[in-house]
Amino acid sequence: MVVDVSSGDVFDDYAAFLRLEQGRSAHTVRAYLGDVRSLVSFAGARGVGVGDIDLAVLRAWLAETARRGSARTTVARRVSSVKSFCAWATRDGLLGTDPSTRLEAPKAHRVLPSVLGTDQVSDVLDSLRTDPSDGTGDPVAQRDRVIVEVLYATGIRVGELCGLDVGDVDFSRSVLRVLGKGNKERTVPFGAPARDAVQTWLRGGRGDLATAASGDALLLGVRGRRLDQRAARTVVHRVVATRPDAPDIGPHGFRHSAATHLLEGGADLRVVQELLGHASLATTQLYTHVGVERLRAVHAQAHPRA
Repeated sequence: MVVDVSSGDVFDDYAAFLRLEQGRSAHTVRAYLGDVRSLVSFAGARGVGVGDIDLAVLRAWLAETARRGSARTTVARRVSSVKSFCAWATRDGLLGTDPSTRLEAPKAHRVLPSVLGTDQVSDVLDSLRTDPSDGTGDPVAQRDRVIVEVLYATGIRVGELCGLDVGDVDFSRSVLRVLGKGNKERTVPFGAPARDAVQTWLRGGRGDLATAASGDALLLGVRGRRLDQRAARTVVHRVVATRPDAPDIGPHGFRHSAATHLLEGGADLRVVQELLGHASLATTQLYTHVGVERLRAVHAQAHPRA
């Protein structure tokens, strides 16, 4: 069976499946579609239509990906992409059988991002606390303070931060309502510094930047639209650079720093898992680490022959 994909119908239908049925993020949809387009192009160059893709074609495509020097994480993602696509195509009758069931993804080397020390975080955050509490002052500076304070206070993802609406902030309980991966909602607490930053922004800065296009978005760009993730990343890199000895990290590094400092402060691993929105505890274990000094201190205190 050969399916004509020149019209893009197959890609459009698969994208709709990812968005509507699986609740995948826009980033994941783009990545998966890119992988599937690559596979279909690879197969088509060898005279194989979508309906005739088999295990040999899948393995040859992945081997070509590896031969071109792609990272193991890229190959692993491509395996996930084609498994998802083939399962969907089989369900919808585009494939007679699912050829991807025997594919195995390579084990990815998990490289943890750099982490800021607590003193480095304090210096970075203190450098942003220059706006008066009555809400007057530079609106962009007020917004930038919210970005960094909330990222560190909550450990949420940058996409989750940019997706927040004003109504997602509950000041009475000091919590955020966060929509995470797979459209899963969770509640994340924040502390007094983050609360003060958000309140200052809402009293003044947001109103200065808001336009008819702002909607309910909590954070806004300079043109009044919902803040873009790239802009948030730029802010984080810039403010971290104010501490000369700090590693160059982005929002993900702040997320990692928050989780690490929680663990070093004695937080339970499952609590950190819930805060970060990880489906698996194993992900949290790989994502966070406890400093050597903390391990040595606990060992010295707890071991009878330390």
